[in-house]
Amino acid sequence: MGKLVVSMFTTLDGVIERPDRWAFQFVSADSMMGSLRQLRAAEALLLGRVTYEGFAESWPNMTDEAGYVDKVNAMPKYVVSTTLDQAMWNNTTVIDDDVVTRIAKLKAELAGDLLVFGSNELVRRLLPHDVIDEVRLVTYPVVIGDGTRLFAGGDGMASFRLLGTTAFKSGVVVLTYAPGTGQATAAGQA
Repeated sequence: MGKLVVSMFTTLDGVIERPDRWAFQFVSADSMMGSLRQLRAAEALLLGRVTYEGFAESWPNMTDEAGYVDKVNAMPKYVVSTTLDQAMWNNTTVIDDDVVTRIAKLKAELAGDLLVFGSNELVRRLLPHDVIDEVRLVTYPVVIGDGTRLFAGGDGMASFRLLGTTAFKSGVVVLTYAPGTGQATAAGQA
């Protein structure tokens, strides 16, 4: 059975909007290796429509030497949307109804991770339904001040359990959580 893993870029003040403005100045060799490991563990991508459309426009035209781009372009992709008429990117399936049930079934069919990049509206929609297994907050050492935040007012309270932390030389820190309450595990830090 696969895991649903959310990987979200965020600033210190919780902004997730427009990471192209603030994230790339903090790229380091060790953070790139961490990203590659995360992608290698994934069997498929799950995206919201807005993120999907941005990715579908840019990823097919990219190249790299590490094989990251080739993996993203080749792997199965699932986009949650009720407004998308057709998939623009190869290996894409549109999920337009019964989203939670279809994602739970998809997780049961996968051996690897079902990886969600960005897609904050989708993440907020799925969180109350217990289908998300991990949330990885890739936290950049920058404060933006304004912009879209993953958890906005009105979402209600949610608790998370720390699974682990990874710090990169650039100052970027990945905080890995599981939805739910409880003490930090041996992999996490108290």
